[in-house]
Amino acid sequence: MKIFCIGRNYQEHANELHNAVPTEPVVFMKPNTALVLKGKPLYYPDFSHDIHYELELVIRLCKNGKYIEPAFAHTYYDRITLGLDFTARDVQQKLKEKGLPWEIAKGFDKSAPLAEFISLEQLKNPEDIHFQLYKNGALVQDGHSKDMIFSIAEIISYLSKFFTLQKGDLIFTGTPSGIGPVAVGDLLEGYLEGEKILRCAVK
Repeated sequence: MKIFCIGRNYQEHANELHNAVPTEPVVFMKPNTALVLKGKPLYYPDFSHDIHYELELVIRLCKNGKYIEPAFAHTYYDRITLGLDFTARDVQQKLKEKGLPWEIAKGFDKSAPLAEFISLEQLKNPEDIHFQLYKNGALVQDGHSKDMIFSIAEIISYLSKFFTLQKGDLIFTGTPSGIGPVAVGDLLEGYLEGEKILRCAVK
């Protein structure tokens, strides 16, 4: 299983980090040890003092593919969920200043809490998926998939140029604006189409 992640895929998020809006998907990866399942908590790591939350739509691929045309990309996934891309922002900034890869800041252990997957058939409108993140009961992120710079189909097609995509691979599709820091004692709750499916306590 591979875990692909797309950075800067919402214009307002790119703006809030003062990053240029990309002309091609920004791709990085997480190892499978980053996953946190079944509502288990994040234990704040000792190598960072600035861990940020980023809520994202996550798709799971249902078959293998290579050089996939965007028009057929929708046939390569049938389930979706919410995931958190925790980022050690202070570590990432130091890496960026040196022109180094982000993996330590993005792929550390337990940096990717994941909710249970649901069928696309359960969505009200698969063309515009609504998702939200609440921190300690306050709304902090409110996203719509229609606002993605690169659609899910475009992401799948782009990735398949470089990687053989396989059944079970995950794709984190990017976060909307509203990211921010977490502290020990915080509770993050993710909603997909108004239904709470993700819970992550910070300890």
